Amino acid sequence: MSRLEGRTAVITGGATGIGFASAKRFVEEGAFVFLFSRTRSRLDEAAAKLGPHARAVAGSINEIADLDRLFETVRAERGRVDILLANAAISEPTPLGQIAPEQFDRVFGANVKGLLLTVQGALPLMGEGGSIILTGSSASVKAFPNFSLYAATKAAVRSFARSWTPELADRGIRVNVLSPGGTRTEKALELMGDEGIEALRGATPIGRVADSDEIGAVAAFLASRDSRFMAGSEVFADGGIAQI
Repeated sequence: MSRLEGRTAVITGGATGIGFASAKRFVEEGAFVFLFSRTRSRLDEAAAKLGPHARAVAGSINEIADLDRLFETVRAERGRVDILLANAAISEPTPLGQIAPEQFDRVFGANVKGLLLTVQGALPLMGEGGSIILTGSSASVKAFPNFSLYAATKAAVRSFARSWTPELADRGIRVNVLSPGGTRTEKALELMGDEGIEALRGATPIGRVADSDEIGAVAAFLASRDSRFMAGSEVFADGGIAQI
């Protein structure tokens, strides 16, 4: 398949999990991908797996200087951004009553402020036909105990897509949200363990959690012209967990 032939993509949180699976699918469909994440060793390993059509840039979405360096690298090497997958996020499951102010700042700082800074950094390099994909979550519409802080950030992400769609329409740039459900990733296993993943499997109507590649396939659809009439939408790839 070559739906993304010649296009340039930037993926934050691209070294592992859904970000890496999306990068892999983008490259398979013809895109050149810039991976952005904080951990250089994982980034280099991911880029090596993807081959010559991927480039690793280390940095934090919370640091303007890092984002400037990312997009200057993209400008110098490719000249533009056609696809932005703003995927980097953190989650610190904590029950209400125990959420500390600094924890609020960390989670909203990464998932909301960092995402905003990422999109604003990419905009000068984007034009007609551009696709911005924001990673949301089924947790924004379905309650999961101890995840209220994370869920609130993903609700904010959904709101961003609604507000930015009319703001960017004149430039021919689309904004959509991709909201996964339970997905077997390294991060999910670290947070919830096998027991938590098993609980998600049991709560998912189709009877299993997703592989990262399945979410990457939906990201490739939103990145391509196959979704060209979609803007301001939220696509749930969640096995029905937030739908039924």
